[in-house]
Amino acid sequence: MKLYLVLAMRKPSFDDAVIAPHIAFLNALDAKDQLYLTGGFSDGTGGAYVLKNVETLEAAKAVVAADPLALHGSSELIIHEWNTR
Repeated sequence: MKLYLVLAMRKPSFDDAVIAPHIAFLNALDAKDQLYLTGGFSDGTGGAYVLKNVETLEAAKAVVAADPLALHGSSELIIHEWNTR
């Protein structure tokens, strides 16, 4: 199974109002069985989530482009295809 690690690092201009829409986005991914794991960093600088059931890196980028964190420019989102054991 291909997995895609998405690192979401908060920008200095981060707006807390985007948190609820981001959580709704993650819940929608979970409902479509595309979310493997998610969580925030304990230091408050951001978080990460792992996509599953996404066929290509390009498709993963399209999914992440719809994340409210990306749409509102609140965080820098970095995507990597993740090779796991």
